Amino acid sequence: MLRDDIIERHFSVPAHGTPGRSTAQARRLGADSILQWLETLPGDSWQQRWAASTASGCPDNGWMDDVAAFAAARHRYADQPRLTSGMLMLICHDVIRPDPSWLVMRRSRRLREVMAEVRDPDGFAELEASAGPDVWSAWTGQEARNQIARIIAAKGGTVRDITVGDCLELRKVMAEMRGRSSRGGTLFYALLRDCGFFPNSAPVSLRHLSVRAGQYSPAELIDRYQLQCAPVRDLLVDYLTERQLTLDYTSLDDLSRVLGLHFWANLEQHHPGIASINLDRDVATAWKRRMQTKIQRTRQPDGAMREVETPRMSFVPLLTSVRAFYLDLAQWAAEDPARWAPWAAPCPISAAECSHKKYDRRQKARADERTRERLPVLPTLVRLADQALKDAQGRLQVLRAAPAGSYFTVLDLTYRKAASTRGTDPTGTSFATDYTGRRRNLANEERLAFWTWAVIEFLRHTGVRIEEMLETSHHSIVQFRLPTSGDVVPLLQIAPSKTDEERLLLVSPELADVLSAIVSRVRDRTGAIPLVSSYDTTEKVWNPPLPLLFQHFMGGQNLALTSNTIRRSLNNLLAETGLTDATGTPLRYQPHDFRRIFVTDAILNGLPPHIAQIICGHKQLSTTMGYKATYPTEAIEAHRVFIARRRATRPSEEYRTPTPEEWDEFLGHFEKRKLSIGVCGRAYGTACIHEHACVRCSMLRPDPAQRPWLEEIRDNLRDRIAEAEREGWLGEVDGLKVSLAGAEEKLGQLDAEQARATTVVHLGLPSFSQITARSTEADGQSS
Repeated sequence: MLRDDIIERHFSVPAHGTPGRSTAQARRLGADSILQWLETLPGDSWQQRWAASTASGCPDNGWMDDVAAFAAARHRYADQPRLTSGMLMLICHDVIRPDPSWLVMRRSRRLREVMAEVRDPDGFAELEASAGPDVWSAWTGQEARNQIARIIAAKGGTVRDITVGDCLELRKVMAEMRGRSSRGGTLFYALLRDCGFFPNSAPVSLRHLSVRAGQYSPAELIDRYQLQCAPVRDLLVDYLTERQLTLDYTSLDDLSRVLGLHFWANLEQHHPGIASINLDRDVATAWKRRMQTKIQRTRQPDGAMREVETPRMSFVPLLTSVRAFYLDLAQWAAEDPARWAPWAAPCPISAAECSHKKYDRRQKARADERTRERLPVLPTLVRLADQALKDAQGRLQVLRAAPAGSYFTVLDLTYRKAASTRGTDPTGTSFATDYTGRRRNLANEERLAFWTWAVIEFLRHTGVRIEEMLETSHHSIVQFRLPTSGDVVPLLQIAPSKTDEERLLLVSPELADVLSAIVSRVRDRTGAIPLVSSYDTTEKVWNPPLPLLFQHFMGGQNLALTSNTIRRSLNNLLAETGLTDATGTPLRYQPHDFRRIFVTDAILNGLPPHIAQIICGHKQLSTTMGYKATYPTEAIEAHRVFIARRRATRPSEEYRTPTPEEWDEFLGHFEKRKLSIGVCGRAYGTACIHEHACVRCSMLRPDPAQRPWLEEIRDNLRDRIAEAEREGWLGEVDGLKVSLAGAEEKLGQLDAEQARATTVVHLGLPSFSQITARSTEADGQSS
């Protein structure tokens, strides 16, 4: 189309005195100057001339200087506002289609209004009706309309002509433009999808699309690790394909990681050129030694990465998976030799190495330790979460009542409310600057504080898994009418998750208050709970839209809460409390800790374990008891109950209270056991069998510190024996010799104790050199 035809068709100017005449005149003159400038460039169409100009690759306004100089040479005036208006109209009338990057960098405040006015009024009206007035007028809604207008400007057509690929391309361009990727988020895609402009197979959302890409095939799972040996790579793919029918996707993903990354990729890294799963003993031993530890990387305060070698907690399950791989190949080789026999090889892992007894005990001990550390702190955590929510709600309430740009004080702290950018509500901003100068979104803080409180309360009153909590919907709240009394009992229906079994939980009054607060928060203006789609992080699939309870309004759309958001909010709350564990490090809660605390607290308060098993949805009672932490006080109380039960079967006289005389006699016995040369070891109630000739008594335990005194007694006895023999006192000699033998025996005991403390006792076991150097020769004649 010629320049004059374009100007006459799209740039008519109202009559004098008509509103908007000056704007229309500026648009007409600006567009005409740009088209005249483009006529001097090579190309058969206006788009080709635009591509050949300096403007297509110049995101700033530098190209307008060339147009202004061109117009001035022809005695025409073309300033920047006039050229900007003319360029806007040329884009909206589809005369020129700039690149998406050019449109993203050059932000136009009028692009969305003019595009909706001249290109597709019906399409934008349909989007407005679907979004609602609040979203449409908010800054997120305005930015979403800008993004839709950019796609139309770059690709042509109307709103209904936009494809998923166009949205992905714009999203990629915005991600490359630093500082622009977060504005508007993915609301534009949600608006287009909600209007039905995309097919049902389109992604539910563009948020985190790189990590929410759905399930991978066995080949894609293995190819993540870039294995060098093609035959082994094909073997692992075939093996996972065979196991795929009997495994859920999470187990399949874990198995591919064990076999692909930890097993074969590790072997290729340390043994380049390896091409057989028939491993030598040295190779297998070295691999198992490497798998016992892992490298843990932590970021230091200065930004540097620190690598620490730590024991691998999943070492035994890892060996079990590799052993199962070898045993499966051996069994399949017998069933289908043509396919699997070439890969049958001896298993490098013995059954003893895969024993789970010690692994299960250690895992139980670690879980019990976590529970014992966190159960006493739970009341403090609940109180802090409740207080944090009240503080956040108080700040937000005062903020909304304050004028834009004013100062306000709440909780003894002063804030300055930001100037609002919403034309529909001048005081609608939720940003404020605190006393440190930090800009804070108080609405976002209140939202996170509420969901942190709600998650803690929900988990501690139900003991459900985190995936079960996130899948709880408004339909999960049911009621049961008792047939006898007619009373209505509220119940919470837990959808099947890990065990594929649904169950019903009784809603306590405390849990009812939490559910009421959640429902009141997530309802829209019509009173209904919006339908949102959640992403199953275990099975890597999108669930159908449901009225989920754990959803929040963010970025102009309702989104399901994610497990990462919950964990991050819990850690942020704990970081503010300053709570620490036994080692002094900051205390951390995982959502599954509440499940263990729930089971432990319920059983300690008298709930039968088999009822706790039903509530938790465990297949076996041993699993429930594994969740229950054992406390030392339990063993003490159980022992006291045993003693009381045993006393009930004995005569009561054995347990009477002793008299003061009996108690003094009992204490006197132990007071008289201390002697000058040691301690008497006779039991209470027994008499001295040597008439207090302690040197002769075998019950005497000599004191090493009294050795000089024993030696003096021995020497004195020798002198007395010599004197008795000299004087002819033969009856005295026999008694003195018995005492002398006793004294020498006590000195021998002291010598033996000292020798045992300084020498090593040989137990008769062969040494390592003896057993490694032995050889056996068979006697006999050969036939």
